[in-house]
Amino acid sequence: MQIVSPRAISKALVLLIALCLTSNTISHAQSRPQKGEQPTSGGKKNQRPVPKTEAEIKAEEERRKLEEEEKNAIVDEEVLKIKTNIVNVDAVVYNKKTGQIITGLKRENFAVFENGVKQEITNFATPEAPITVTMVIEFSKWTETFGSFGTRGQEQGTLEVVRPVAYFTSKFIKPPNDYASVIAFDIRPTPITDFTNDPVRLQQTVNLLLRNNPAFRETNLFDALKFSLVGGKGDAVVLDNSKERYAQYGGMVSVKTPRRAIILVASGIDTFSRINYGEARKIIQNSGIPIYIIGTANLFLKMYEQQLGATDGIDGSPGRMTFLQAANTMKTFAKESGGAFFPVTFPGELPSTLQSINNLMRSQYSIAYDAADNREAGKKYVLDVKVDIDGDGVYEEKGYVIQHRPFYVLPKAEDKGKK
Repeated sequence: MQIVSPRAISKALVLLIALCLTSNTISHAQSRPQKGEQPTSGGKKNQRPVPKTEAEIKAEEERRKLEEEEKNAIVDEEVLKIKTNIVNVDAVVYNKKTGQIITGLKRENFAVFENGVKQEITNFATPEAPITVTMVIEFSKWTETFGSFGTRGQEQGTLEVVRPVAYFTSKFIKPPNDYASVIAFDIRPTPITDFTNDPVRLQQTVNLLLRNNPAFRETNLFDALKFSLVGGKGDAVVLDNSKERYAQYGGMVSVKTPRRAIILVASGIDTFSRINYGEARKIIQNSGIPIYIIGTANLFLKMYEQQLGATDGIDGSPGRMTFLQAANTMKTFAKESGGAFFPVTFPGELPSTLQSINNLMRSQYSIAYDAADNREAGKKYVLDVKVDIDGDGVYEEKGYVIQHRPFYVLPKAEDKGKK
């Protein structure tokens, strides 16, 4: 058995105490901020306690009360789902004889019928709301030809379609609540500017159209209307100066504003759109967006109609039947969308025509009802709006015109996916 001397024990004890003291000193030294470090106290020293104000005491009491209520609250994990089938109907009321637009009507003055059954109006907005407009213009070599021959070469051929854009955007788009976009089309639609109310940008749009000449003679009207209404992948917006050649464009259907409309400036001729006339009608009917159409090439037709053949020429030049079909197409699109068709022949007609379009857009009564759940997708439902001007309980049948879309087609699931 090894015996440890008291002297050795004493040395070990002294060494152990020295090590403990050294460790405590190092630890204390490392807890201090190093040179160059900023103290975490914010530089304040000897800050005295400040008594709380009455407002602070009251706020603390309310916070404690709220925490207590949240602690004792009963959590309801059931999710309430509300399904609605809102159908929107924009209507304009005007005197049949004088053409005067009737304003100042209320929800009680209107009744909406679906397939002859009266519906309960759930939403109603009065006129004079701001407007959001997409101007869609035919900008092709045929457009240039019609305009140039119509004026016997006295003015630039494309001026017939550019002039309405310049006049409407400068006279009727008023910041800060009105917005306009411009789409030009020939073989394909090209957005010149997205929605804006900047006068400088709108003027740049007009200048760009005046400086350029159409590249193709094709006029794919149906494709352009589909693009302007439901959007899709197309050319990037010209004035955005994007490095990308193509971009995804949102159509008018995705715009959530009270007064929406398309102003179409075109001859109505379609050469070879990817969608056909029936598909274009279906898109227009489902969109619920009124289309106001300014028909062009009318002066050309009046001057040269007798020289045109009944059918299209071998070079693709349109014949009389093509112009007749184009006019019927534009009338149908305007009627089924709840808009109006204006065949403009002379430039002097343009100011009053655009004034009428502006008045019609700003005087739309926005009416909506919640349709039944058992409605069949793809089926046509006839809409009829009646008005009681003087509130005597009798609907006006003869003296007034209620302009609105005549029917509604509930989109099928695949149609919604395409949009």
